[in-house]
Amino acid sequence: MTATDVAARIVAELVASGMTDIVACPGSRNAPLLLELARSPLKLHMRIDERSAAFLALGIARVQKRQVAVVMTSGTAVANTLPAVIEAHLTNTPLMILSADRPRYFVGTGASQTIEQCGLFEPYATTFGIDVETRPETAAVTVRRALARPVSHVNVAFRNPLVGEAPEVTADVHDISLGHTDWGVADIDLSKNTLVIAGDGAWQVPGLEDVPTIAEPTAPAPHNAVHPLAAHVFHKPQVSAEDYVVHTKPEQIVVVGHPTLHRGVLKLTQDKDIDITVLTRTANYTDPTGAARRVASTVRVTGQPSTQWLKICEAAGQLAADAVRDGLESCADFTGLHAAAAIADTLGVGDTLVVGASNPIRDVAFVGLPFDGVSTYSPRGAAGIDGTVSQTIGIALATQAQYPAEIRAPRTVALLGDVTFLHDIGGLLIGPDEPRPENLTIVVANDNGCGIFETLEQGAEEYRDRFERVFGTPHDVNLAELCAGYGVGYERAESVQELVDKLLDDIEGPPQFRVIEAVTTRDGRRDLHEEIAKAVAW
Repeated sequence: MTATDVAARIVAELVASGMTDIVACPGSRNAPLLLELARSPLKLHMRIDERSAAFLALGIARVQKRQVAVVMTSGTAVANTLPAVIEAHLTNTPLMILSADRPRYFVGTGASQTIEQCGLFEPYATTFGIDVETRPETAAVTVRRALARPVSHVNVAFRNPLVGEAPEVTADVHDISLGHTDWGVADIDLSKNTLVIAGDGAWQVPGLEDVPTIAEPTAPAPHNAVHPLAAHVFHKPQVSAEDYVVHTKPEQIVVVGHPTLHRGVLKLTQDKDIDITVLTRTANYTDPTGAARRVASTVRVTGQPSTQWLKICEAAGQLAADAVRDGLESCADFTGLHAAAAIADTLGVGDTLVVGASNPIRDVAFVGLPFDGVSTYSPRGAAGIDGTVSQTIGIALATQAQYPAEIRAPRTVALLGDVTFLHDIGGLLIGPDEPRPENLTIVVANDNGCGIFETLEQGAEEYRDRFERVFGTPHDVNLAELCAGYGVGYERAESVQELVDKLLDDIEGPPQFRVIEAVTTRDGRRDLHEEIAKAVAW
């Protein structure tokens, strides 16, 4: 059986599984797969950078919630997909790395483009090997076994000749729905003061709909939302309000999904004086300090939240939300937080929002997301900045593909920091024959460096003599010229109103793929956060 025969069987299994999209990079050793993919019914996305390709596939898979494969040649090309594999594993996003390899006897001999590819992704993905020379007949069953895993690595050792015509092959249609891991049921008495903390991967848990909830932007919008900056109120056993004392510390907390954003919120989940229940539907759960008393997937509730507890949570949340908006109003600077507010205030039902790690996702949380009717995505698995441009494009492509009959593609807006944008600038490289986003606006809050560190411990006055070079890391890059080089539209906004006006063009003007550079500053970020924190004090 030739390399092209095996490739035809592999591609047939991918089609039969219900996979619709596949991302690939050019190469020699993966030539059999590329030739078969080019004549298959799969929607093929070609990229020249394996890291960008893997994150593009990850973005598509986030929307489709089914397997998307990434195909590449042998050697370090495979290693470049590791960051995306880690993110896929930690977010339970289905992803397959389909790598070509040289026969096993070349490994360790110094042969060109040959590394040890088997086991390269452990413990984040299991390798399923196919050896065309010794056991080519196992290709189909091996691919099916790999598809049963959320994240997998199929490594195909092709021998020469690598090109030729293979007969068209079909495979029996099979289901690759992955389902959920069931951790059982937890009993929750809602007459106790209860708070829900919902992170990435959270879902609307039946029985907890009316419980006050601190939700991260990628979680479902709660009915009784509590602002994350109100968390400090819940650390206190009680606070004085006018002439009476109210008990503000929750008796129990239910953690849903994977919360990671806010230190004050995470501190609550680590308080051993609070009864902590963690809900998960994956093989993993979030409990960094072992404070959880139980882990489950569903709840059985009794009782109702008290009116007093609901009022306490509402008042604390409103105080924090007002503090942020008042802080923005009184601040003369144009900061990343202002850019987040401009985006939040111009989103509409049916829009999709992608938010980069670091400051942008926290800024979006501070200005009031999640919004009901807006699909929000952010890399919260490993919380890295790598691959975000590519993920954004993948999300935009997959979203518009869900509505092929619409005259106007659904609107996708992204908020990225400048360092995040530059880290994956190659993600803007889309070949002339490749599918392109039709209605995507990437807002880059450009404060010329790493604004997140301004608000952390290293941003304090005593470290300013060393801060700028090793934490601020200014780059002075001309984003307009970069966008021009990649053939992507570019606009510039130097104020909140300018940004709002340009974002409204998405709604009123023709759809387009463009970058808006919001020229922000980080000089006053620390002071702004301190002012907001003072206003939230209760």
